Amino acid sequence: MVATILASSLAVTVASIITVALPSMQRDLGADSAGLQWIINAYLLPMSALVLLGGALGDRLGRKRFFILGLVIFALATLGCACAPNLAVMLAARFVQGVGAALVIPNSLALLADAYSGKRRGRAVGTWAAASTIAGAAAPLLGGVVVDHADWRWSFAIVIPAAAAALLMAIQSIPTDVSPPQRVPLDLAGGALAVVSLGNLVVSLTYLPHSGTSNPVVIGTAGVGLMSLVAFLCVERRKKADAIMPLGIFASGSFSGISILTLLLYCALGGFMVLLPLFFMNGLGYSATRAGFALLPLPLVMGTLSRPLGGLATKWGVRRTLSLGPVAVAIGFALIATLREERVSYLLNIFPGLVTISLGMALTVAPLTTAVMNAVENRFVGVASGLNNAISRTAGLIATSLLGLVLPSANTDKSELLNGLVHASWVGCALAMAAAIISFAKIREEEVNSDLNVNSR
Repeated sequence: MVATILASSLAVTVASIITVALPSMQRDLGADSAGLQWIINAYLLPMSALVLLGGALGDRLGRKRFFILGLVIFALATLGCACAPNLAVMLAARFVQGVGAALVIPNSLALLADAYSGKRRGRAVGTWAAASTIAGAAAPLLGGVVVDHADWRWSFAIVIPAAAAALLMAIQSIPTDVSPPQRVPLDLAGGALAVVSLGNLVVSLTYLPHSGTSNPVVIGTAGVGLMSLVAFLCVERRKKADAIMPLGIFASGSFSGISILTLLLYCALGGFMVLLPLFFMNGLGYSATRAGFALLPLPLVMGTLSRPLGGLATKWGVRRTLSLGPVAVAIGFALIATLREERVSYLLNIFPGLVTISLGMALTVAPLTTAVMNAVENRFVGVASGLNNAISRTAGLIATSLLGLVLPSANTDKSELLNGLVHASWVGCALAMAAAIISFAKIREEEVNSDLNVNSR
């Protein structure tokens, strides 16, 4: 349990610990605004595109083997990030780091499911999920302290000993036969096409705001990305149940609605959670540590209240809860969108909106997880959970790619950052309201409620 939880928590940590280190990394690596986006997306891209394939590799060739391989890749790439002399090396190391995380995350959860049964399995998986939330809460604050008292490179370096400890524990404690390999087809073509499609679309979206729609790079990468996406869908349709993304699960209207809800809601949060710490540090002059403290309400409220607020779904119904949660998120974004340059107070203008967004997400997360599993047949429960996780990460990837629309350059002043934050908040408000409408229109209570859905039994 310790080995798998520590490893998966580290994968979450390196995704969020650098949010408060970005200004320092920009200066030291000479990155422009597109470079800043790629520091984030170079990690999210392989993790989003390969997380389903990483789980399939573990199923076919042994989960312990690929969990350990992922940890080794992750640790070595993290060392590369800490020592990167320039932006190119940093981006390459971040990409490899994301590949390692894509192997670690699905296999860590699968190993826990193998090692425990009954109520003990539920407690183990609950601990795994809670640890990831706590890691996400602590990472920006830890990163801020490190940046202020040492250097941004130590934000990566401090992860390496913990990764080594998880690796040692995994080698010693996980039996090699805990998950016998399954002779199931491996969808390598689907995995490769997912990477090519996402990668090219992200390049196109990243350079679109600065280069325009007539730029050959924007046109070419968009074309390759769309063609690869069509090819990916054709391959997945042909492979049917053996695909890494079986298209048959989208026959459930509720699952389709939940997938769209996830995409819209995490798109709304993705860019906002990158802009906010930049605004704190570059706009309001916060130290990295203070910025880390300022970001704490979101993960702390979600981590503390997700289970009790999620329990309201049993009283209100899953459909209604998954509609009200995004409405609360939209209200939170609208509160922050009222910021004006002449009066910017964290406690008066930002904190209320951030807490409201946190409450809306806490209301949404727990019933969302349950609804994903209940909306599909039992044989697709694992695939559906993994796919929903991949959709949430892809949403963050898309949102970060589009930051150039509100972040004109790396050297933005307070006014530009404020305008960018306001615009991103209005977009987030619109996306959250769209998610609420989709939830109410598409989700059917009898398909997602475990007391009504026979597929869950």
